Amino acid sequence: MRLVSYLRKEKDRIGIVVNNKIYDLSKAAASIDIELPGRMRKFLKNWEANSALARQVADAIKLGKVKEDFSVNEPKLLAPVPKPTSCRDGYAFRQHVATARRNRGVEMIPEFDQFPVFYFTNHNAVFGEGDVYVEKDHLDKLDFELECAVVIGKKGINIPAEIADDYIAGYMIMNDLSARTLQMEEMKLNLGPAKGKDFATTIGPYLVTPDELEPYLIDTPYGKKYNLSMKAYHNGKQVSSGNLKDMDWTFAQIIERASYGVELLPGDVIGSGTVGTGCYLELNGTGMLEAKQKGESYSPVWLNDGDIIELEIDGLGKLSNRIVKKEEEYSILSKKKN
Repeated sequence: MRLVSYLRKEKDRIGIVVNNKIYDLSKAAASIDIELPGRMRKFLKNWEANSALARQVADAIKLGKVKEDFSVNEPKLLAPVPKPTSCRDGYAFRQHVATARRNRGVEMIPEFDQFPVFYFTNHNAVFGEGDVYVEKDHLDKLDFELECAVVIGKKGINIPAEIADDYIAGYMIMNDLSARTLQMEEMKLNLGPAKGKDFATTIGPYLVTPDELEPYLIDTPYGKKYNLSMKAYHNGKQVSSGNLKDMDWTFAQIIERASYGVELLPGDVIGSGTVGTGCYLELNGTGMLEAKQKGESYSPVWLNDGDIIELEIDGLGKLSNRIVKKEEEYSILSKKKN
């Protein structure tokens, strides 16, 4: 099952995707005497019951029992989970971490292989496909990050990894946009990332339930993995390639740590972290290192005003965003003392 959130009369509504068409889920359900919430946050609060009913609606649509009147023409898609209850981002791909550290001339950190980590980002700055408005300072080494994310579908605390996959409502593409100059400055203080990250994260276009991904499933003793190709395109040119199965920490393991002593809630979003080759920080570092070894020059690449960044994951669709610089210029970098 694929679900979306779309804009209708300045409010978010849930849509269900059937035969490549989006239907207003609540209205389609009401037409066959099923009651379902019209907005994602309320839908997720009773995920198991509501998702079972939503599948009945999807079956009815396929059988022609629901009128085409409930399909949505040219919807403005939002983040599948608008304003999630929280947003964490993991650090699950060893290739990305090891390569980025090598490029900086530092050793691989042994703690990476001991436990999964994550940071909190701004759950009120989560967007869907389309334009992403950024400040002047964000365009100073603006980067994409090619990731997958899960949405939590039921409450839980101290969730063992062995059962953690049962708490996942679905999967989405995630772009953890990063202002690298801001990020690198603040992390010298051993705190963060903060302002380098909290201006925009995009997710979408769909919330895809686990049953849709069964053909790609890889069972492991540590939780489920999926053989899903991951790609990034910058202004139509492919710049990144990876696979979700290469996560060295599974979502189940990340959920186990995230839920330690803390209740996870329906609507919480948890990202995988960046896949290997999945950002310009890594790609530029590798390019500069290789150019130096050859005695050549290298020009780093970053995202600019007007650029299109598209992330694609098998089974999850393609998430497309355009970078737009805000008209009114304001700089926090210029306010540094000394």
